[in-house]
Amino acid sequence: MAARLCYSSSGAAELNEKMTDEKVEAFVQKLVEMGHESPVEHVSFTFAVEGISRVLTHQLVRHRIASYSQQSQRYVAAHDFEYVVPPTIEAIPEAKEKFDALMKEVRGAYDELTRLGVPKEDARYVLANATETKIVVTMNVRSLRHFFNLRCCNRAQWEIRDMAYKMLAEVKKVAPLLFRNAGASCVATGRCPEGKMTCGKFDEMIKMREQ
Repeated sequence: MAARLCYSSSGAAELNEKMTDEKVEAFVQKLVEMGHESPVEHVSFTFAVEGISRVLTHQLVRHRIASYSQQSQRYVAAHDFEYVVPPTIEAIPEAKEKFDALMKEVRGAYDELTRLGVPKEDARYVLANATETKIVVTMNVRSLRHFFNLRCCNRAQWEIRDMAYKMLAEVKKVAPLLFRNAGASCVATGRCPEGKMTCGKFDEMIKMREQ
């Protein structure tokens, strides 16, 4: 309705009455192919995300056209906090041992500071970027498509890339037309914008678009 309103003298309600499901599908597909993106800003998705690190959310909140509600370390105690271990550390026993030992030390320091009367908002300064967090995110379709362009890219950091692919799978279930060619920029546009920094897997990524 929003898109048709741009080109019609009729009101939104009247335009809605005239649209069959078949017409809606054809028109939405045309919008996506044309790149007329302002109408899809009227559609939004909300995600509740858990089991991610503060490393990820520091990157996520850089996407400014969105709404965020994150678990507060000021008010929520972090005793026995969970943490995210990067696969590269997990794969090396010695590295994993050192990582786990450090997290144990951080937990101990946090516990001791709070026991001494340091408020949670100050004790949190010792917490690691690996600390698990929870966040609720709302983005409109236009912002989501841009998010997927950047974060589904092979050059994106592994954790936020994994999350982006999970989010993309969910929205495709609900609105396959709006996200038919969504994904990394090469998948969405057929070209890689990374120049000399390309991952070198252009053909492989394009095949994903065809699946």
